[in-house]
Amino acid sequence: MNADLLLQETLIKRSQQKKRTSPLNYKERVFVLTKTRLTYYEGKPEKKFKRGYVELSRIKCVEIVKNGGGIIPCRNKYPFQVVYDTNTLYVFAPSQRSRTLWVLMLKNEIQNNAGVLMKFHPQFWLEGLWLCCRQAEKQAMGCEEYNLFGDITRKPLPPLPVEGNNRRHRPPPIPQDGDDIDDDDDDDDDEEEDKEEEEVVVALYDFPGLEPHDLKLVRGGEYVLLERCDANWYKARNEYGEEGYIPSNYVTEKRSGNLVQYAWFSKDVNRNMAEELLRKEDKEGAFIVRDSSHPSTYTVSLYTKAGSGEGRPIIKHYHIKQTRGPPRQYYLAEKHLFNSIPELIEYHKHNGAGLAARLRYPVGKQDKSAPSTAGFSYEMWEINPSELTFMKELGSGQYGQVRLGMWRAQHKVAIKAIKEGAMYEEDFIEEARLMMKLSHPKLVQLYGVCSQQRPIYIVTEFMQQGCLVNFLRQRRGSFSLGSLLSMCLDVCEGMEYLEANSYIHRDLAARNCLVNDALVVKVSDFGMARYVLDNQYTSTKGAKFPVKWSPPEVFNYCKFSSKSDVWSFGVLMWEVFTEGQMPFDQSPNHEVVTMVTSGHRLYKPKMATPALYDIMQLCWNNRPEERPSFSQLCLMLSDVLEDDILPST
Repeated sequence: MNADLLLQETLIKRSQQKKRTSPLNYKERVFVLTKTRLTYYEGKPEKKFKRGYVELSRIKCVEIVKNGGGIIPCRNKYPFQVVYDTNTLYVFAPSQRSRTLWVLMLKNEIQNNAGVLMKFHPQFWLEGLWLCCRQAEKQAMGCEEYNLFGDITRKPLPPLPVEGNNRRHRPPPIPQDGDDIDDDDDDDDDEEEDKEEEEVVVALYDFPGLEPHDLKLVRGGEYVLLERCDANWYKARNEYGEEGYIPSNYVTEKRSGNLVQYAWFSKDVNRNMAEELLRKEDKEGAFIVRDSSHPSTYTVSLYTKAGSGEGRPIIKHYHIKQTRGPPRQYYLAEKHLFNSIPELIEYHKHNGAGLAARLRYPVGKQDKSAPSTAGFSYEMWEINPSELTFMKELGSGQYGQVRLGMWRAQHKVAIKAIKEGAMYEEDFIEEARLMMKLSHPKLVQLYGVCSQQRPIYIVTEFMQQGCLVNFLRQRRGSFSLGSLLSMCLDVCEGMEYLEANSYIHRDLAARNCLVNDALVVKVSDFGMARYVLDNQYTSTKGAKFPVKWSPPEVFNYCKFSSKSDVWSFGVLMWEVFTEGQMPFDQSPNHEVVTMVTSGHRLYKPKMATPALYDIMQLCWNNRPEERPSFSQLCLMLSDVLEDDILPST
């Protein structure tokens, strides 16, 4: 017998999936409790089929359920509950003694868990309500204090099993062959039972499903994940049994601790962006919960007019702190500790408790447009040119003319027509399939190519405000220090993703970054410098590279790497903080090669603080191995934003 076995008994469980309450929703299962899992099986003990399990480390609460005189539509009349992640498992024991034993044993095993609840619901969740407090939100905080070590029966409990002297409780008798288990389960309910082991995701955005093999997503809907096809596309099933492909960045896992599923959380929003969003909302108590500059930590940004003295709005930034644990708890004010961030936010919605104002209005995510997808559908990279509608000209670059267009009359896109002789076309077409798989909020998304004709078309995400260098020049004098730093951080995050995927840009500059209507800056044309044929990229030695943005190892050895991209990023920072000036504008390319090789560097822009110019100079280190990575640069720039090096709001 398994040495870890603590209890085993045939109990009855209620389906977690079905909304309808009927005897068909109550199934006999062989429950097995070990030191690590609570598992339930269908069938005879000697030939069991696992139906589901819960890791004990995920359990937040185990308690009896007060039935309140209601009718339980199964023969076992002694219910208890196991609360884990965002789920509640209801189990029905045949006797009070059996229930007491299970609850006591489970409580003993989870007493050191990190996420144990402060409060629980003593009655059932039924027909869309908690019967105890009539709250209609399933994840609402409980209404009765939960005592992990409390008296669950209101009578003396049997002694705990004693470790080390073989006085552990013997498991209840294993059911024998003659003990019937109802085998008349309808197929429908079997499918519902199976769902408990399946991974469920929640849609963050609507997705129309553009191809027959796609699955339509409705924001807030839940879907069963069937297959992770690649980093950008999943296969999923909806509640009607329909299956198809969905973009991975349109969904998030439905699990406890995943903040993305909450309306008040905004991922990829930095301090400056948060302040702009809150000022735009202009409501007392408007707030955003966002990623902090340090990994796995979070910040609450709060807008208030109270306490400023003159009735002027101020924005406060509060870091969510954690206790050492166990159990680990979260707090904004030390007197008010919570087992999870959602519980903390819910409390401060109703109580200021040390904050400048209550958290009244979540801002941000609900207003954000859906992100770009890696291609219009799974493995769709060749686009039919007849499905493109050409509109106004956006400009001309080294590759050819760029026009605004529509795909299938519903999606705005940018269409680059590659002029003859501008690039090595065949090589690029091979590369395009790989480039399409690169997908990040701070990269301009490549949707596909039209390669079966000439000129070749490259179809990308449309960025309404155009290239960064023109954006800076046209609005010169209107930018705050925080806005300029936020632009640099956007570019750095896109480059961090390319670096992590071992992809070298080779032509990072403000002209190759684009700005959208939300003023997010994205990196464009990554990797295309290898295919361009253009004299402005040629040094005295005949190599092709953007001379004024390139480091000595590129001048001397044509050696490109992520560290040569870091040098270019330092020059891009200089462009941003000079609001679009040309680096080395008085010097031709061959002079720049000589100057940089001899140690000359660009001067400090007037708008850059000494700390920011220090970061630029780190990027311009002669030794590539001593330059920071993009990951390190992101942390440095985030620290400047977060740690009040910039003027306080």
